[in-house]
Amino acid sequence: MKFAVAFDHAGVPFRELVMATLSAGGHEPVDLGEQDDYPDVAVIVGRAVASSDYERGVLVCGSGAGVAVAACKLPGIRAAVGHEPYTASQMVTHDDCNVLCLGARVVGPALAELCVAAFAQAVFSNEERHVRRLGKVMEIERGSGTK
Repeated sequence: MKFAVAFDHAGVPFRELVMATLSAGGHEPVDLGEQDDYPDVAVIVGRAVASSDYERGVLVCGSGAGVAVAACKLPGIRAAVGHEPYTASQMVTHDDCNVLCLGARVVGPALAELCVAAFAQAVFSNEERHVRRLGKVMEIERGSGTK
């Protein structure tokens, strides 16, 4: 799987770890660089994933929250913070998230590695309830909301 990866100034310490973890899992990570401001990296990765040039993305800032908020403003992007392996996996299997957001000031390198690996290995379940819920999320994105 091809991954778009980028970092703000606080996320740079995890650059090698994210790239190596994805490569070790048999994926193709592409480092799209770093910027001082988290909205800039969120847009870079979000647009890359939304364009379908990349299947998924990984964004790293200080907390993970800033890049998640900014990335979710882009159509087609479902980004979430995954600071432990369960959420990093479940956000794909249940919610079909396509961007993992990490906080380099929140989790240590060993935990970050587990989260990146869990996110990369996860597959959307396609269970009826998850498809139904994802459809409702897509309605919200289109502006029609739910009910």
